[in-house]
Amino acid sequence: MPITFHYGSGSPPAWRVWLALEFKGLPYEFKLMSFEAGDLKRPEFLALNPRGRVPTIVDGDFALYESNAIVEYLEEQYPATPQLYPGNTRDRAIVRRWVSEIDDGIARQVYELASLVFYPSGPLDAEKFTVARAAVVAELGVIARMMQGDYLAGARITAADLALYPHVAMLARLDGKKPDLALIGARPAPIAAWAARIEALPFFDKTVPPHWKRK
Repeated sequence: MPITFHYGSGSPPAWRVWLALEFKGLPYEFKLMSFEAGDLKRPEFLALNPRGRVPTIVDGDFALYESNAIVEYLEEQYPATPQLYPGNTRDRAIVRRWVSEIDDGIARQVYELASLVFYPSGPLDAEKFTVARAAVVAELGVIARMMQGDYLAGARITAADLALYPHVAMLARLDGKKPDLALIGARPAPIAAWAARIEALPFFDKTVPPHWKRK
């Protein structure tokens, strides 16, 4: 029986899980949830995830939410698939450290900037944009300096790369809405090259958020 994957278009945590499912080659049933239609607040979904969020998976009689928990579950439940936490205990600890840093660092900063761009609460405040943009660019620089190879934790893809990519992809969306942010051009060269490697994965195009594909 395939895993049921509840997804919301454009959600970075949900995209992380989608990339993991594809990377590991696991069969899944894709359930696109509509934020606007209130799908996440329906009783049948709240029975799976009382917080009413995506991503959420159902594997047999087991429901699970929170992206990091899901990715680690997929890794442990399906050990014969390509690994996202490879190596020895220390190697896996480094991957987990990366994921924590991403969630506590650039993810928060991109969300802050995105909230100013997409959900302004008042008149345009140029200083807020400047500060929020600078925080994102600074964190990209830190990540670029800390990279340990072609990918964040070395020579191969890990869960860390899947955690970071959706937030880096958001930079293009922000530029599209507010071109003077010029975030794509501000990416350090190692981050730009890394993003191109992720985007060259054979399954990548399948995972691009559906509403991003619309003209």
